[in-house]
Amino acid sequence: MKQLKAIIFDVDGTLSETERDGHRVAFNRAFSEAGLDWVWDQELYGKLLAVTGGKERIRLFLSDFHQDFSYDGDIEQLITQLHAEKTKHYVSLLETKAIGLRPGVERLITEIRDAGLRLAIATTTTPANVTALITSTLGEQALSWFDCIAAGDVVPAKKPAPDIFDYCLEQLGLNPEQCLVFEDSANGVLASRGAKLPTVVTLNNYTENDDFSGAISVFNHLGEADMPCQLISGVAIEHDYVTVADLYRLHVNG
Repeated sequence: MKQLKAIIFDVDGTLSETERDGHRVAFNRAFSEAGLDWVWDQELYGKLLAVTGGKERIRLFLSDFHQDFSYDGDIEQLITQLHAEKTKHYVSLLETKAIGLRPGVERLITEIRDAGLRLAIATTTTPANVTALITSTLGEQALSWFDCIAAGDVVPAKKPAPDIFDYCLEQLGLNPEQCLVFEDSANGVLASRGAKLPTVVTLNNYTENDDFSGAISVFNHLGEADMPCQLISGVAIEHDYVTVADLYRLHVNG
């Protein structure tokens, strides 16, 4: 029988609605500050989410949506600079507590810790973004709750490649059958399943039409006692919100 030892969370769209209200806003502020007339509205940003990673989204924007843009300097240097400035704006947004955690996240993390299970993060966002989100929502001490924070460019290939999860497993010293992943997107599921990790999805507005083949269950969120979650597909839970007892049952079905 498989023994569950750790829960691995994605960040953007999984722990928090950071994409629409955080990263997108920060990108637009960075563009404006650089004197560019680029504006990523919610619809366009949804299309750019086809790729993971901020620099990758700028490249996709230029190649598919703004092909007439010309730049005399080093375009890769510009992309790197824009992304760095975007990160500063994103961190500033988090410092104002403008972005909170999704329903059920703080409750379930507390239950996971109380149950003696380990916690980890595997994400394509930068370490600075992860630190800012965790400290602004759970407090600085919460950074120590995670035995591994695998983030950013620590691996060369981003999701949907499984590299970030392989790295996280190596840091934890665990095998895939000892873990359960929470993701929010098709690219995330492709990455986690590519690493042979059992996966549960909590989708969001940007990912509601994604293909989540291979996921154990798909929910709209984790739920609270006064905010029931909805099972979209897969294995059901016993109550109106996801508990640690449910994690054990879902893991067995993975």
